[in-house]
Parts: sequence; structure tokens; C-alpha cells
Amino acid sequence: MTQSAGTRAPYPPRMASGPRQPRQPEERPTYTKYRSRPKLPGRPQAGDALEALRRRDPRKPSGPGPRKARSRSPIDGRRVAKWLALGLAGWIALSAVIFLISAQIQSGKLSGDVDRHLAGGFPLTSKNTILVLGSDARVEGQAEPGAQTIGSPSRSDSIMLIRTGGGAAARLSIPRDTVVDVPGHGRSKINAAYALGGAALAVRTVKEYLGIDINHVIEVDFANFPELIDAMGGIDVKTGCVRSEINGGRRNGGKTLRLKRGEHHIDGEQALILARTRKNLCNPSEDDLTRARRQQEILAAIKDRAISPWTFVRLPWVSWNAPKAVRSDMSGPSLMGLVGSLGASGTGKTQILKPSGGETLPDGGSGLVVSADEKRREVRRFLAG
Repeated sequence: MTQSAGTRAPYPPRMASGPRQPRQPEERPTYTKYRSRPKLPGRPQAGDALEALRRRDPRKPSGPGPRKARSRSPIDGRRVAKWLALGLAGWIALSAVIFLISAQIQSGKLSGDVDRHLAGGFPLTSKNTILVLGSDARVEGQAEPGAQTIGSPSRSDSIMLIRTGGGAAARLSIPRDTVVDVPGHGRSKINAAYALGGAALAVRTVKEYLGIDINHVIEVDFANFPELIDAMGGIDVKTGCVRSEINGGRRNGGKTLRLKRGEHHIDGEQALILARTRKNLCNPSEDDLTRARRQQEILAAIKDRAISPWTFVRLPWVSWNAPKAVRSDMSGPSLMGLVGSLGASGTGKTQILKPSGGETLPDGGSGLVVSADEKRREVRRFLAG
């Protein structure tokens, strides 16, 4: 029988089924688990990028835009102060090492067996009396014919005592022509002791003349003294009219200094000439007392310059030249302690033993005499300073 159009085909015949088979369990699909890495600071994550896309304003153009300038953190004043303090400490430490090296090189150059006549002591922590000697020996190549040069026996051109350490600050000058008893040599001018027995006899003579203990001694090295002042950048002094000719003046191969009345900024060579000036052509009435006072003023000017900001900038150069300008019994640390005590203490009052008359010496020469009362009074003031 044929199927008419529009009629549906009959369902396929149902096959006969046998006994029902048990249903097999379905296999579960395997899954792989992925763990996201911990989010690192400052590192974009996939989720972050997706979230950024969701939040992006469609009105804004896509693509890289202009980079924003990174905002700088404000300057931390404490951090700046810390680095500044470290820099200053390093500068001072470097200068201290240079000073100690220079002092070690200069050690052992003091003339004579002087240690047994000194009381010793550390100048920074206790009161010390320092004897400062400057010889009248000329620098080699700058001496007039017949003059003594450094290294040959010479008289002490200047004799000054400095009281420093433990809060003390005083200076006492002894005129070079003062008549005293030089141990083993009888009556003579006090400056002859250095020529007869070096620093050792000079220390012993001053001790017995004044009746005080001396802790340390310093010999000023005139050959290197100008270099120290030049390393500082010069010093400022106030003077009257000065016209000085050392070693015959510039015309004869010596040195000439001319200063008007007032304040002056002078270099090392000018300071040396000024300290050694005995005959001032501007004022012929000046004497040894005037020169002693002028030397103390130069010492005070050096001290003022040493603690100035200008010297701090030049500190390594000053530290190298300072030990070279002197010869002393003190080691590097003790010499550094002396510099520290001079910088920390006040200037002190200028004191000079004032002669009361003259005396004729056995060799026919003449010198100055200081009365016992004057000597006791000035020594008392000096030790109390």
C-alpha cells in the first residue's frame, strides 16, 4: 500500500529487547587547578587589567597617553642634616689623621735633652705652661753676611709662656735682654741660654728665674712659619705705622715691610717680618717690649684665624703645615690637644715683664733688670689666668 502525500511515516518497528543490561557508571572529567601567583607590589595582574578595561571611559581615547611626571617626595630636613653631619665628621677626621702624620714626621727634632726638665701633662684636660722659643737664626739663603742660620747656635729671639688647658688662658713674655742667672754660666741675658745649651738650658733657666714648672716647650721654625699662615689664608692684624727692614731690607737681599696705621690682612712672610721687627723706622722709640707685645698680637690673630670658617674649609692643609711650623717635645696627640685647648680657651690678657733698670754684665755688655716684686706679681697673674 502506497503512502499518500501528506501522511507521516510510521515509527520504525520496535526491536525486541532482551534482558536489560546494567548501566555503566559515567567517567568524571578531569580538572586542572591553577593557582594565581601572589600579587607583587607595583606589578599589574590580569584581574587588574580586566578591571581597568571595565572602568575605562569609552569617551577617552585608547592607547598610550602622555606620561605623568613622577611626583618627588619633599626634602627631609633630618636626612639632609644627617648627611651634612657625616660630611663634617669625615672632614675633621681626615684633617686629624693628616695632623698626626705630619707631627710624627716632625717628632724628635727638638734640640737638647729637654724632657728631664719638663713636667709633662696633657694640655687639653689640665692646666699646662708652654714655653715658646723663637730663635734669631736666619733662614738659609735669606741671611745677611755673617748672620747665624738655622741649625747653628743662636739666641732666642722671643721668649713667651702660654698658660692653657683646664679653662686657663694667659700669656707672659720675657724681654730677650733680661739679665738672669744662667745655670752653669753665671749672669747673662736670658736669650743666651738657648745659644749655650739649646732648649734644655732655656727651659731650666726660665724655670729657675720665675720659680714655676714648665710642662712643654715649643721652638718656632721660622723656615716653615710663613707656610702655616699662608695655609690659613693669612691673618688680620691692627698696627700702627710700620716700616721694617730685616736682613738689610729688600735692596740688600733681605725683607722689607711697610704698613700704614690701621687694620691689615697679611700673608705668612709679612707676619714673620712683623714678628721679628726690632727697629721700626716709623717709630724709632719702639723697643723689645713693643716687639713682645706685637708677637702676642700675632699669636692672637693666628688663633682667631684658626677657629674661623675660612680655616675649616682649608683644614687639611692647615693640619699638614701646623706641625711643620714648630719643633716640640710633644707627640702628635699631645700637640693636637694643645691646639684644641688654645681654640677652646679665651685669648687671655697680654702680660710682659717690665724692666725697672739696667745692669752691666761681666763681658762689658748691658741688659735689663726686672724687680722681684714685678716678677712675683706677673707670675701670680699668669698662673691664675
